Amino acid sequence: MIKMQEYSNGGGGDDGGGGGGPADLAKLQSIMHSIEIACSSIQMHVNPAAAEATILGLCQSPQPYKACQFILENSQVANARFQAAAAIRDAAMREWSFLTADEKKSLIGFCLCFVMQHASSPEGYVQAKISSVAAQLMKRGWLDFTSSDKEAFFSQVHQAVLGIHGVDTQFIGINFLESLVSEFSPSTSSAMGLPREFHEQCRISLELDYLKTFYCWARDAALSVTKQIIESDAAASEVKACTAALRLLHQILNWDFQFDTSGRKISINVFSAGVRTESSSSKRSECIIVQPGPAWCDALISSGHIVWLLNLYSALRQKFSSEGYWLDCPIAVSARKLIVQLCSLTGTVFPSDNGKMQEHHLLQLLSGILEWVDPPDVVAQAIESGKSESEMLDGCRALLSIATVTTPFVFDRLLKSIRPFGTLTLLSNLMCEVVKVLMMNNTEEGTWSWEARDILLDTWTTLLVSLDSTGRNVVLPLEVRNAAASLFALIVESELKVASASAMDDNGEFNYLQASISAMDERLSSYALIARAAIDATVPLLTRLFSERFARLHQGHD
Repeated sequence: MIKMQEYSNGGGGDDGGGGGGPADLAKLQSIMHSIEIACSSIQMHVNPAAAEATILGLCQSPQPYKACQFILENSQVANARFQAAAAIRDAAMREWSFLTADEKKSLIGFCLCFVMQHASSPEGYVQAKISSVAAQLMKRGWLDFTSSDKEAFFSQVHQAVLGIHGVDTQFIGINFLESLVSEFSPSTSSAMGLPREFHEQCRISLELDYLKTFYCWARDAALSVTKQIIESDAAASEVKACTAALRLLHQILNWDFQFDTSGRKISINVFSAGVRTESSSSKRSECIIVQPGPAWCDALISSGHIVWLLNLYSALRQKFSSEGYWLDCPIAVSARKLIVQLCSLTGTVFPSDNGKMQEHHLLQLLSGILEWVDPPDVVAQAIESGKSESEMLDGCRALLSIATVTTPFVFDRLLKSIRPFGTLTLLSNLMCEVVKVLMMNNTEEGTWSWEARDILLDTWTTLLVSLDSTGRNVVLPLEVRNAAASLFALIVESELKVASASAMDDNGEFNYLQASISAMDERLSSYALIARAAIDATVPLLTRLFSERFARLHQGHD
């Protein structure tokens, strides 16, 4: 094993992996060889302790940047390059306050240039690691770098994201922005041993100055490859870039927005008609509200972004309609996630126009997701026959998101402009089909129908709890009451069947039974809300069922 001090080869100057005379080159080659042997030893489980000590020596040595750059540029062992990138990160974080401004920028510049120049490398995990290192170093120097320093870096990244240097480099640029946004988000940032105030200042700065710009870059990147993806059967690189762009768009919308671009705290317009300002917490399904503020209206609402996204998914869905695997391909999953996330867009991103623009926005999205869930019986039958359930489940999540940001009456009337029935009737019909599958198969927890049932129950709960919170005796339309009554009758039938079957089953473990009881308690509160929505029909139903059961009990005692 080479001693720690032997890794030290000076700062991160522009000479990169080159440098010095024959003795210098021999030393760098020796270091590279030792790291390659260590990586191979770990893979083959040969003396792993010594191998790990060798790699740790590189990470802990003072200013190992030239050696690390040499390994990155010359080693044929992917894991050695990975470890060299990790060592650059560890050393730079440890020595940051001792590095000159030029050395700091040079390290970031080297990482960015390296991933761009090796964009077609098959070792994606190495590229991702180097991008991550560049992102972490950029964040570490964020408060020290000038605006012109940042613009110099981002100019290079922007050119890559636009596809000027080819689609492989485009993917790398998008991937770097993913790493950067992840580092600036408090929930996913790497530990740097710095106070919370540092991370908060970085987060605010990125949100106010760059986040919307990154969103527009990613949107434009996806747009730039759309035609090739739809029209060509040989566009693997374009699909990869588009998928990464969609993933970045979704990641940015998951940001915990706090400010508009003027630096003011975002507040909700509580006077917007049809807009929900508070929602009940969901016990089973996650729904993240997106509230980026008025500065984002042009990027998200008025740019035609939604129509493009829905058209892209619909075109690809049709193109691959005979390919069952496509629904679970990364580009399909990423597009649906973004569509679902856009369903929960709310707040001051919409103008104060009595909720009209938000309602139009939601109708556009609902029109796009209808084919995922309607007609419910056909969709359920296809899944039972082997089709992937992922699209249908995302459709359920989209309905939950829409329910979370609207009132029940706005939610219901959305569909009436394009169908002869309201959205609540669709919700009821969809859940009826799911409950039928549960009854037919005695479905256990973890299956698609179980998950769909929970998401749809959360949607009902979200809508109906908001009615209770008004403090008024609100009467739902007859169509909705009838749909709720039919759904509740089917739910009762299903749960009675489950109860009857479990009463005869002595094989269940106690812990599982307790978990089932807890889950049932949660469902019962949702069932009660559905029953109250159609109380004129559901109370007589329950009365009749209780009478019948008591009569049977008495017959059994006679």
